Amino acid sequence: MPDQSKNTFDVINPATGEVFATAPACSPEQLDAAMNAAQRAFAGSWSRDEEVRRAALRAAADALLAQKDRLAAVLTAEQGKPLAEAASEVDGSVRWLRYYADLETEPEYLTPPGADRRVEVTRRPLGVVAAITPWNYPLLLAMWKIAPALRAGNTMVLKPSPFTPLATLAMGEVLQEVFPTGVLTVVTGPDPLGNLLTGHPLARKVSFTGSTATGKKVAAAAADDLKRITLELGGNDPAIILPDADPEAIAEQLFWSAFRNNGQICVAVKRVYAHESIKARLVDALAEIAMSVQPDDGSKPGVRLGAINNEPQLQRVEELVSDAIARGAKAAAGGSRIDRPGYFFSPTILTGVPADARIVSEEQFGPALPVLPYRNVDDAVAMANDSEYGLTSSVWGTDVEQATAVARRFDAGQAAVNAHAVGLRPDLPFAGAKWSGLGVENGPWGLHELTQLSVVMAPSTT
Repeated sequence: MPDQSKNTFDVINPATGEVFATAPACSPEQLDAAMNAAQRAFAGSWSRDEEVRRAALRAAADALLAQKDRLAAVLTAEQGKPLAEAASEVDGSVRWLRYYADLETEPEYLTPPGADRRVEVTRRPLGVVAAITPWNYPLLLAMWKIAPALRAGNTMVLKPSPFTPLATLAMGEVLQEVFPTGVLTVVTGPDPLGNLLTGHPLARKVSFTGSTATGKKVAAAAADDLKRITLELGGNDPAIILPDADPEAIAEQLFWSAFRNNGQICVAVKRVYAHESIKARLVDALAEIAMSVQPDDGSKPGVRLGAINNEPQLQRVEELVSDAIARGAKAAAGGSRIDRPGYFFSPTILTGVPADARIVSEEQFGPALPVLPYRNVDDAVAMANDSEYGLTSSVWGTDVEQATAVARRFDAGQAAVNAHAVGLRPDLPFAGAKWSGLGVENGPWGLHELTQLSVVMAPSTT
């Protein structure tokens, strides 16, 4: 339990492992004030004036773009990712705002044969949305929630991870100049702030992105008040490499599908199943790339891999890699923490990993990739689907029709051929199977998740 007498908490720079800033710790009274302000804003004109909302989202996009360099610098300092990737995250946030500002949503009119009434089917906003976002993509994943929620006419109180509060607070300050008071409020702090937010009686919807374990607790807390929920949870994404694939040709793209942001992406490739005829070549190609990439402070020019975000995550990666090696796996590249200040781990390619090793069955969320062999495609599909998770997946090969047939067999929300997680676009639905989540984000489907279906019937005028 945190010290409630403190009104701030420390933020660590992952590249140094040292405290470099403090963030405000929201009190229960301050949270009540934020929720009440959100309720007042919702009850006002915001929920009723669609054109005002569209204009506000466009203005918000322009405001973020104008502050991109400042926001990216803050994000790199607290998250650890390279500056170019942080800037790209701001660009993505702008893209989501503009997509929802321009999305057309029209009521549907039904006139059943012989009926004397016209039926209008439309969607209404829910009210105050409580949103909680993780530390791997604090700005972009916040915008996955903000843009559709506000476009639909809701208001929002948003809590970022206590590991990465500063960039979200900075974004909130920028947007505060655009949105009316109470429409979007950012609150920060350690536990139990998240529990207080999701359990608050004024919240009618909870949108959460984070671990499956925490997502289950969010779902249980929301059930008491029948709050609606959207949960985007963990993943253990498989990639199947077919025997006709060219290992050297696909290695670069496959490597970065697993290691971008140090593997701290829910949709990163987390386990590879390579046909036994080409597995050794693939391991060699991936290991060569891994050994050529030197993690460093993300604020330095040219850095492609920064630090792992936090010490508990670094310890988890180290634990899972050590467990695999203790059970007979070999590190074709990496395999250990880097001896320097900060939270750095060598990009690791593991071979000879037992199929039931923890790094295969659990989500490592870090820069370590197991490569396992298979003999026939049916076995590969069975192993890929033998997981509690089902977020994204991929299959790689030169025969696109055959690869597509395999992709259709994945038990996952998305599957790609000769690429991985390329469907992360504002206009495409994003949803997980099994323990990877409930509900949908993005596109009109994500907008609908933040609305209440409404039917209005009136006498026909014809």
